[in-house]
Amino acid sequence: MTETVISSHSREVVIGFDRPFVVIGERINPTGRKQLAAEMAAGDFSRVIRDAEEQVAAGAQMLDVNAGIPLADEPAILARTVELVQSLTDVPLSIDSSIIAALEAGLSVYRGKALVNSVTGEEESMEAVLPLVKRHGAAVVAISNDETGISHDPDVRFAIAERIVQRAADHGIPASDVVVDPLVMPIGAVGQAGRQVFALCHRLQKELRVNTTCGASNVSFGLPNRNGINAAFMSMAIASGMTSAITNPLHQEIMTAIRAADVMMGHDPDCMRWIGRFREPPATGADGSEGRGRRQTRRRRVTG
Repeated sequence: MTETVISSHSREVVIGFDRPFVVIGERINPTGRKQLAAEMAAGDFSRVIRDAEEQVAAGAQMLDVNAGIPLADEPAILARTVELVQSLTDVPLSIDSSIIAALEAGLSVYRGKALVNSVTGEEESMEAVLPLVKRHGAAVVAISNDETGISHDPDVRFAIAERIVQRAADHGIPASDVVVDPLVMPIGAVGQAGRQVFALCHRLQKELRVNTTCGASNVSFGLPNRNGINAAFMSMAIASGMTSAITNPLHQEIMTAIRAADVMMGHDPDCMRWIGRFREPPATGADGSEGRGRRQTRRRRVTG
């Protein structure tokens, strides 16, 4: 059994095969959010504060933090955002950037063991990111693409993941600290995208013994009723062995699917988390006392 431990200064989250699924909130990311990007670049972090608080309240166990704003000082903004979010909540963070200087800046101010998002199978990426991960005692998301791009062949993507895990070991990073992203393609464009990811998750767990994650919303890109597709995908991915995902916890349809999948996988002992979340409170009588529910108090029909 492989367990990936991520921590803040006061809380640990464990990603593991026999653990509840870990939801990593995706919303602190200016990509595709012009207003958030403009505010962060101008030093206004009010929306970041709201996004952090709302995602944790909705059930996110971790938060992804990204400051990829064109023509802005990404290292400085990312470091400031990491410090701010850690002052608001004790959930661990995924520090998300393709810029090495930004990752360094974020990790330098982070309190705890972060998840670095991400490294690819490209030589340049591995040689830049993996020493940084080792130096800061972090874990890392390994994305299954390399200099050739994203392969449509699941075997190629598995081989890239395997290469990253081996290279991480060369740097003293154990497989338990490598969380592989098998890459979720839009199902509307790649009809086998779902089946490819499910097969990869199974192999990554059984053969490489690594935990997995993904940008879950990619699967529904371009389709109507995206939350319906995303919810179905999450349930099936969890059944196939996926152990975490970067997604939007504010979408209740998705969170319900994840919680239900945890029940079905036996990761919610005695269904206690499900019951605690969804059990209806007892009815209250006119005098303020707790009464019996409507079904219990309904009179039986008397037949002659």
